[in-house]
Amino acid sequence: TDTRGEGAMQGYARPGIVMASMIEAGPLISSLYLSPAGEGPVRVFSADGGPVLAVSGIGKVNAALAAEYLVLKYGAAAIFNIGAAGATGNGLNTGDIFHIGAIIEPDRPRIMNRSQRSSAPDTLDGFPMASLATVDRPLVSASERASVAGRADLVDMEGAAVLQACRMFRARCYLFKMVSDTPEHESDTQIVENIRRLASPLADFFVGKVLPLSA
Repeated sequence: TDTRGEGAMQGYARPGIVMASMIEAGPLISSLYLSPAGEGPVRVFSADGGPVLAVSGIGKVNAALAAEYLVLKYGAAAIFNIGAAGATGNGLNTGDIFHIGAIIEPDRPRIMNRSQRSSAPDTLDGFPMASLATVDRPLVSASERASVAGRADLVDMEGAAVLQACRMFRARCYLFKMVSDTPEHESDTQIVENIRRLASPLADFFVGKVLPLSA
């Protein structure tokens, strides 16, 4: 069932959350009072009756497997993929948070005609929207970002894969991405420091504005 545009999530089991790194996830784990869920192939944090969060590791394969794990093992009927993304062009500020309404995969064109592969996640009303490119390698320099700037506002390495896994296993999928870097940021160290600094505001945003919609 396509839930885009409904504005709220109605009647589903505990939500699942997929985040790429502990730098991003740490403040949210603390805010939700989550604890390690024990041994398993994916690093999972949970609380009785509450959300279940997987720290997937960076990249498409890791993200897709984490989403699948939350659906199959924990019964998550809706997955949130939240975390950092880079701005592909000018005009966005670090710390801005957007709800993703469209995703492209520049590295994975369609086989038969090489056309652009695109997909649309589920969305909620009332949030600033942006488009996302999910890629296989980091785009850091201004010229690398410019290669997708005409097609997407933001770039990450997980979002499209989480959505693909959710669609395969019939779970809803909602993406929220925080701008961690812009074309002005060409240092990996600076980008990591930005993520570290902005992870707590991202957690506050999710807990205060997004998670209540899942009640």
